Amino acid sequence: MLDLVVSDTRFVALLRGINVGGKNIIAMKDLVQTLESIGCTDVQTYIQSGNVVFSGGNEDWTRSIADAIQTQNGFEPAVLVMSKSKYMAITKIPPFPTENGKALHVFFLKQHAPDANLDAMQDLAKPSEAFALREDALFLYAPDGIGKSKLAASTERLLGVDVTARNWNTIVKLQEML
Repeated sequence: MLDLVVSDTRFVALLRGINVGGKNIIAMKDLVQTLESIGCTDVQTYIQSGNVVFSGGNEDWTRSIADAIQTQNGFEPAVLVMSKSKYMAITKIPPFPTENGKALHVFFLKQHAPDANLDAMQDLAKPSEAFALREDALFLYAPDGIGKSKLAASTERLLGVDVTARNWNTIVKLQEML
């Protein structure tokens, strides 16, 4: 008889719009406790902007996490949860240089963007910027800074889907945490 070992599945949760500009404040230790209260295990956070790695069973963590934060903190952030395998597949081979981790950003799409206006995106891109749209993410190389990028500011509208973005330094740290 074989003994089957069932291991937890690893996930990345990206929360959007927390701890920004004094709004939707949540301490990371409180976020860890909130996720643990709904059954997440081995919960780890990275910086104060809503990057979480955890283990747990296969359920709709996106809805569970958003509801738990609403209950505990009185606001519901946008939450995007990906399995380890999906996260690693998206971030495995970036289309642009990664030496300057603050120049490369990954905009994770909540869903596929069939109506993306790529022509308008190209028109907004500075000569120094480049972007590549894949099924689950938009990669934006903005060496002059994301804060100065008209393309970055209009990305969600031009893609027609909700997104949350992280710079390459954060991407790599989350890969290591997984």
